[in-house]
Amino acid sequence: MIIVRTPFRVSFFGGGTDYPDWYNEHGGVVLTTSIDKYGYITCRYLPPFFDYKFRIRYSVREETETIDQIKHPSVRECLKFLKIDRGVEVQHNADLPAMSGLGSSSSFSVGLLQALYALRGKMITRRQLAKDAIHVEQNLIGESVGSQDQTIASFGGFNKVTFNKQQGFEVEPLIMNANKLAELQKHLMLFFVGFPRRASVLAKEQIENIPNNTSSLKRLMQMTEHAINALADDATSLDEFGKLLDENWKIKRTLTQKITNSDVDQAYSTALSAGALGGKLLGAGGGGFMLIFSKPELREKIKEKLKPLLYVPFRFENLGSQIIFYNQDECVNDVL
Repeated sequence: MIIVRTPFRVSFFGGGTDYPDWYNEHGGVVLTTSIDKYGYITCRYLPPFFDYKFRIRYSVREETETIDQIKHPSVRECLKFLKIDRGVEVQHNADLPAMSGLGSSSSFSVGLLQALYALRGKMITRRQLAKDAIHVEQNLIGESVGSQDQTIASFGGFNKVTFNKQQGFEVEPLIMNANKLAELQKHLMLFFVGFPRRASVLAKEQIENIPNNTSSLKRLMQMTEHAINALADDATSLDEFGKLLDENWKIKRTLTQKITNSDVDQAYSTALSAGALGGKLLGAGGGGFMLIFSKPELREKIKEKLKPLLYVPFRFENLGSQIIFYNQDECVNDVL
């Protein structure tokens, strides 16, 4: 049996420039971090006692004879991709709900691939894990998704990730003063503003709008570099980072009309009126989690003003996707 724990992520800057349709021509860059909220994949070879070969448990339960009969797209395509020919059981649990803007779908794919590789007795690099997850989601499933979520779920940490057609992606840990990083965390808050539309639907519209949003996307890339410089420079106040988040959100919400809605706009406006300096809706948009940046002394005031919304505390994490339980005998040897 294998248990894999894979983190979710908070993306600060550059979202939208990690779509291949954009970065294959213009390059792309994001500033993002994994957080201490996780998806868990439990995977094992299924004993041959049942009248089905595959048992998949997530929000629903599937029991099928063949891989092609599996409805969950990531499970189906990951099993095909790794040519799994024995019956398996896959179970998924998570700290936070799916489709909430924290990259949970890609965390699922990354965790499942890592578990299936381990089930076969094979260990792969973080880079290969990310590349495989990107391939499964973009090419095999055909989802309209970017490339940052799979990357940060695999590597973990607070990173600058650059994208281009030649190398695909490069991950650079953000170098900054440890005290400033701790202070940054104190300035950040997460609020759940409700379930969004399916992220791939929203992302598809963003991708279709790329030719009309060239100047905005280039501006988002520039702001990513400014934000990185602001964090790396000890002389620059963290307030600058918050103000850049606000500017970033104003630009991002213009990429498609479906990124935001009246409830999101009202929540964000309320946070600003309570003293927040900036923030953004995470993920493709339409709902999910909103990130708010404020001075630590204003946290309680903002929480009170946004009281109808669920506040979710979080911390940065640096480990990425990890195998946390591995029973070698069950994995490599025959089940019976």
